[in-house]
Amino acid sequence: MVIYGVALLAGCMIVGIFVGELLGQMIGVQANVGGVGIAMLLMVVASEFLRRRGRLKQLSEQGILFWSSIYIPVVVAMAAKQNVIAAVKGGPAAILAGALAVVLSCALVPVISRIGSGETAVSESSANEQDQ
Repeated sequence: MVIYGVALLAGCMIVGIFVGELLGQMIGVQANVGGVGIAMLLMVVASEFLRRRGRLKQLSEQGILFWSSIYIPVVVAMAAKQNVIAAVKGGPAAILAGALAVVLSCALVPVISRIGSGETAVSESSANEQDQ
């Protein structure tokens, strides 16, 4: 049932947040350290374990896929908001570093695109040579 997939996701989230809080206390930071990432890794491990044992039904898997597809963009948006607030409070150096990272990432899009299309161009040209 779909609800079992949601229950598995919720359980992993609770454990991940708890472990993240413990990690934060252990290193002396008053924050959750990696709790969401731990929850996501735990979710992957738990769902794969259940799938291999034949305990994860199709409907449960659909529940996991549905919530995880919603969950990841929400977490990314929350993290991005925190990063922007921290950058504004951090001053001009943090804002400049963020802006440079965005500009560099945008500049690399065409380069990465050419790398991917270069492989198909090579395979197409070798196929054309074989035809002749």
